[in-house]
Amino acid sequence: MRALAYRGKGRIQYDTVPDPKIEHTRDAIIKVTSCAICGSDLHIYDGMIPHMHDGDVLGHETMGEVVELGSDITNLRVGDRVVVPFTISCGDCFFCKRGLFSGCERSNPNQHLARDMWKNSPAGLFGYSHALGGYAGGQAEYLRVPFADVGPIKVPDNLSDDQALFLSDILPTGWMGAEHCDIRDGDTIAVWGCGPVGQMAIRSAFLMGAGRVIAIDSVPERLAMAADAGAECLNYSDFDVVDEILSRTGGRGADGCIDCVGSEPDPFGTVGAFIDRVKVATLLATDGPSVLRQVIESCRNWGNVSIVGVYGGYLDKVPMGSAVNRGLTFRMGQTPVQRYLPRLLSVIEEGRLDPSFVITHKGRLEDGPDLYRAFRDKLDGCVKVVLTP
Repeated sequence: MRALAYRGKGRIQYDTVPDPKIEHTRDAIIKVTSCAICGSDLHIYDGMIPHMHDGDVLGHETMGEVVELGSDITNLRVGDRVVVPFTISCGDCFFCKRGLFSGCERSNPNQHLARDMWKNSPAGLFGYSHALGGYAGGQAEYLRVPFADVGPIKVPDNLSDDQALFLSDILPTGWMGAEHCDIRDGDTIAVWGCGPVGQMAIRSAFLMGAGRVIAIDSVPERLAMAADAGAECLNYSDFDVVDEILSRTGGRGADGCIDCVGSEPDPFGTVGAFIDRVKVATLLATDGPSVLRQVIESCRNWGNVSIVGVYGGYLDKVPMGSAVNRGLTFRMGQTPVQRYLPRLLSVIEEGRLDPSFVITHKGRLEDGPDLYRAFRDKLDGCVKVVLTP
């Protein structure tokens, strides 16, 4: 089959790779009808993710049609349209039974690699390094789905691929980001990063009762999308972000702050971000936490800090004194997608949110290498890319 394969830092190729096969009785094979490039895929593209191998198939936002099933799968039928969560989860372990699917104890066959980095292992992920299982991703013509009796959810015929695809990752992730803020009616929520996850977090916050959302970014197309949702937009190139948020909230700070950026902020956004990037480049640090510093300092006393941006290692000069002495609550993590799927499918069916608004670019799978570059470099107003094999 044909797929997008990793060939080293800055190199994605449209290649021929082995067809997936049923390897376990709980597997399914999906013929991919739509897949997307995620912002976290850009961390791979930029060479930031360890344990990537030459030829690894990328992608973890995927949907399609079931074409083959393992003998133990009874909840799906050949021909079903399904969305596949990016988290691979067994459904039976300590964490899965508690609805914490992204902490699955059984789905990562390379737990020793994750433990070397983090002292314990989260769930396996599609297309996201051998430290998280080495599973082939869904930017391909076909995808093998382990534990298919737990992960994929059927898509009703009245929903298009564009409406349903983002149930795989960015909609649940943005929703969780807002949920972690414990929003009360009228709250002010600040969102750093107006990429696809940030856009979903903004709309989710409003659906949960936020009275104001302050959206922080510098890309005009992203800020325009945020404004369309009713957010107050703050271009970090024009303001001291912390001072401006404190000013807009009467000196108190936002009730909840969501970091949708993670470890690779714009190095020219602040002096601190530039210094962080220099430290990473010279191996003096692993991640750039300039956004997280702003998030902490912009949050009101006893407010909520939500982190859904990707961090992989150790952070330098994080103002924990501010967080501790002002009683901030931190919630974070990879999204346990399966926990949110039935609820969010209903949100889409009821017309409360149509996630397809975020799509700016479409192409065939063979267009993937060029569209990776466009997405990474924010060319031609690129906010979200969807590919079809």
